Amino acid sequence: SCFYTDKCFVPTSEIIAVEETELNKKGRNIGKWQKMAKPHAFTVYYVKKARNHRWRCRDVTFWCVDEHLCNQWIQALKELLEMQKSRPKQLLVYINPYGGKRQGKRIYEQKVAPLFSLASISTDVVITEHANHAKDNLFEVNINKYDGVVCVGGDGMFSEVMHGLIGRMQKDSGIDQNNPKAPLVQCNIRIGIIPAGSTDCICYSTVGISDPVTSALHIILGDCQPLDVSSVHHNNTFLKYVVSLLGYGFYGDVLKDSEKKRWMGPMRYDYSGIKTFLSHHYYEGTISFQPAKHTLGSPRDKDSCRTGCDICKKSEEQLAEQHKECGLKHEADEEEWKVIKGKFLAINAVNISCACPRSPKGLSPAAHLADGSADLILVRKCSRFDFLRYLVRHTNHNDRFDFSFVDVYRVKSFQFTSKLSEDNESNVTDIGKKRFGQFCRDHPACCCHVANSTWNCDGETLDSSAIEVRVHCQLMKLFARGIEENCKDEAAYSQSSVEQLL
Repeated sequence: SCFYTDKCFVPTSEIIAVEETELNKKGRNIGKWQKMAKPHAFTVYYVKKARNHRWRCRDVTFWCVDEHLCNQWIQALKELLEMQKSRPKQLLVYINPYGGKRQGKRIYEQKVAPLFSLASISTDVVITEHANHAKDNLFEVNINKYDGVVCVGGDGMFSEVMHGLIGRMQKDSGIDQNNPKAPLVQCNIRIGIIPAGSTDCICYSTVGISDPVTSALHIILGDCQPLDVSSVHHNNTFLKYVVSLLGYGFYGDVLKDSEKKRWMGPMRYDYSGIKTFLSHHYYEGTISFQPAKHTLGSPRDKDSCRTGCDICKKSEEQLAEQHKECGLKHEADEEEWKVIKGKFLAINAVNISCACPRSPKGLSPAAHLADGSADLILVRKCSRFDFLRYLVRHTNHNDRFDFSFVDVYRVKSFQFTSKLSEDNESNVTDIGKKRFGQFCRDHPACCCHVANSTWNCDGETLDSSAIEVRVHCQLMKLFARGIEENCKDEAAYSQSSVEQLL
């Protein structure tokens, strides 16, 4: 037998599909096989890794004079693909046609659907027509018939699908989401993100790039990345789930102002950012938090969370052991709380690095995807110049926490009450006064901004000025594998291709 190869190697796990090849489709190569009597061929489609974590679908064709042998190889390779049990067969797809530059539907139809079809993945597609369409629909569909849910849009679309899926799981399990101490049921149905929005922070932080084709290929290969989710409550009432940023002060004010200017498109964030920076509002309040003692490392580490992260694995094991010992009771309730009072320009809590093209390292470069903790970043009152220095650090590789007015803590839960709401909503601070011994007080209030800020909750506004936040370790799973270390560039990969099984 004779075969056409590139002398290259690709593991079976990165083969997308195998198909018998019609010779007229490979007319450009038929000249090489003119001496063959009735040549036969099959094509292997596989993932090729390029620069900056970008993936592409490539193919290589094998030729043979023996039809029976050709069919044997096709069957053998298809059986190997069938053994990849983590790969999805049936997906539920939600497309936001209005998000970002209104390109979601076109991106899916032109770049993603053909790849799903090639990989023999069946899809049920829903074009969302209004806010919370996907969330409401997830409470009605037979979710068990799907191997995953895919959202085509930005971070807002992902948040909607996440809320629907987590809410559905808790409802089916009889869990009261309004109870902030309730142990939530983990979602085993994975979510895939096809980036098509104004911001694609979650995709960028879990894959390393905001690229529809790359994300589609991660979904096809059946990758699985656990992800921490934080729940936000106010007075025993559930408000939101958060995966990336929960920000009060600067980032909350930017979002609130930008919502009035949606007609500007993505440029509205730049305009509102400049406007909010110049206003320089700061807010007084009280933060109480529980340090995440169960996890290794700190927000000041130089190493980032990467594929197969040992810290995330160890945290999962430790928390599973703790829950086994404590049953349904949260061991965190018995642990030490710390309290900080002061005037803040920004209060940010991030479950992930919050990296994006404009900030390649993110708000907290060493944050982990699945270690059961959040990084709490407190930016105290400072001059405009100092605050600008802090913001600029997010665009480069310098340490963004190396300022006297910036504090960062790795926490598993925290509570916040603004100064204006302390008198009426004193339940949070009363707990602090009774339980906590450590206080860090600012000098007496003098000229703090009199109004409350708004919370930026994964790109959605939240007006409550007194909240309770708890991190739920690996509550959900994504079709992703984290950011790979030392991703090969196109030149280095030019010598690799399909495994020589022959």
